[in-house]
Amino acid sequence: MFDTKIAIVLREDLPVWQKLNVTAFLTSGIVAQFPEIIGEAYRDRAGNLYNPMSIQPVIVLSADAATLGTIHRRALERGVTTSAYVEEMFATGHDLANRAVFAEFAPDDAKVVGIATRGEKKLVDKITKGARMHG
Repeated sequence: MFDTKIAIVLREDLPVWQKLNVTAFLTSGIVAQFPEIIGEAYRDRAGNLYNPMSIQPVIVLSADAATLGTIHRRALERGVTTSAYVEEMFATGHDLANRAVFAEFAPDDAKVVGIATRGEKKLVDKITKGARMHG
C-alpha cells in the first residue's frame, strides 16, 4: 500500500516509560520532516472533532546498544535524515537543553537510545537490519 516505511528502533533495555517517551519524540521528528503523512481530522458519531494522525503505519523495533549504533551509522552513511534520541536527553527538561546535550556528542560516542526514519521500504529495511519487532 505504501512505497515507504516508517521505522522506530528503541534500545531494548529502556524502562517502558522511557520507550514511550522516546517514541513520542521520535515520531514528532518524522512528522516534522514529512508533514504530508498527516491525514484529515477524525470525527466521532456525535460530531466531536479529534486531531488528525498519520495515514501511514509505524513499525516499532528494538535492538541492543551496539545494533542501534550500527543502525545510526548506516543511516548517516546513506545520507538518510533521522530522528535520534540520546540517553543524556532524559536528564534535561526542555527543547533547548535537549539540543545542547545532543550537540555534545558525535556519532562514534553518542549513546543513542532511539532512532526513527522514513524512506523507501528496502532502504529502511537495510538500515534497520538486526533490529527485531518490539514485543
